[in-house]
Amino acid sequence: MYDYLIVGAGLYGAVFAREAVKAGKTVLVIDKRDTIAGNVYTEDVEGIHVHKYGAHIFHTNNEEVWKYVQDYATFNRFTNSPVANYHGELYSLPFNMYTFNKMWGVVTPAEAAAKIEEQKAAAGITEPKNLEEQAISLIGTDIYEKLVKGYTEKQWGRPCTELPAFIIKRLPVRLTFDNNYFNALYQGIPVGGYTKMVANMLEGIEVRLGVDYLQNKAELDSLAENVIYTGPVDAYFGFSLGTLEYRSVRFETELLDIPNFQGNAAVNYTDRETPWTRIIEHKWFEFGKDENGNDLPKTVISREFSSEWKPGDEPYYPVNDEKNGQLYAKYKELADKEEKVVFGGRLGEYKYYDMDQVIAAALGKAKEVLC
Repeated sequence: MYDYLIVGAGLYGAVFAREAVKAGKTVLVIDKRDTIAGNVYTEDVEGIHVHKYGAHIFHTNNEEVWKYVQDYATFNRFTNSPVANYHGELYSLPFNMYTFNKMWGVVTPAEAAAKIEEQKAAAGITEPKNLEEQAISLIGTDIYEKLVKGYTEKQWGRPCTELPAFIIKRLPVRLTFDNNYFNALYQGIPVGGYTKMVANMLEGIEVRLGVDYLQNKAELDSLAENVIYTGPVDAYFGFSLGTLEYRSVRFETELLDIPNFQGNAAVNYTDRETPWTRIIEHKWFEFGKDENGNDLPKTVISREFSSEWKPGDEPYYPVNDEKNGQLYAKYKELADKEEKVVFGGRLGEYKYYDMDQVIAAALGKAKEVLC
C-alpha cells in the first residue's frame, strides 16, 4: 500500500513525488506514455536535445522555484529571441524598437509611441472588447495585421474578434531594443535536456510507464491511500458533463544534413497562408553545441501545425473562453468532492500554466497536504 499514487510523470507529478518522498511518504508514479517528463520530454537525436512536444524555455521571477530546479539541473543562459517571418519579411519578437524601425522607419521611442497612438486613435478603440481590439491598442494596426492576426487565428482556429482580449495581454511590447521575449529574472534550458532534469527529480522513486490509469482505475486506486491526478479532469469523470475544448499541435520533425537551417531557435510564420505557425530549430536552444561543447554538424527542425483537439490527440492549450470556463466550474465541483484525490497541473486544473507555475503549484499543494 502506497501513501500516494501519482498519475502523470510530468513536472507536477515529479515535483509532488519528490516532496512526498522527502516527507517520508511512499509513492508510486505512473504514466500512460512510455516516457517520463510529460510534454517537456526531450529526446537525443544526433546529439541534439529535441523538444518532442513543442519548445519549452524555462523562465521565472519566482526565486523559490528557481532555487528548486537548480537542485535537479544546471541551466544554460539561453535567451528567447524569436523572429517573425511575414512573407519573407523578418521582424523582431518581442515587439521592440527593431520591429518599429523596420515597420515604420521610426528611430526614437517617442516616434514609435506616437505611431502606435495614432493608429489606435484611428481605429477608435477605447475599451478593448476582444483580442483584435486589444492588440491594436497595444501595437497599432500595421503590426497587428502583419504580425499578430494571421498567427493568432492559425493558433486558435478562431477569428481574433471572437477571442478574449486577455490572451494578448501577455504580449511583450517595448520601446527599447531589448530582444529578450520574457520579462523574467531567471531563464534558460536545462543542460542535458528536460528529461534528464525530471529523471533527477524521480531518482529512487518507483515509476511504471505505459500504464493507463483510467483503464485500470479501480485496481490502481486500491494500491494507495491518496491519488494525485494530472490528467484531463473531464476524462476522469468519463466526460459526463461534456467535453472541455483544447487546441492541439501536430509536429513535422526532420533531421537535416546541414549545420544551420534558420539561424534561430524559433521563427514564427505570421501570415495566414503558411500552414504552420512556427519552425523550431532545436540545436539553437543549446547554442549549436553538444554536451562537450563541440559544434553539431546536423540540425533538427520541427514545423508546428495548430489544430482543434479531438479524442486521440494530445491536449495542449485549454480554450479558456466563457463556455469552457462554465463547464470546468461544474467539473471542479465534482473534483472537490473526491476526498482522496488531488487534481493538479494544466489538464487537471484546465489552466494555461507556464512551467514555473506548474512547479510552484505542485510545491504549494505538497506543503498543504504533506504537513
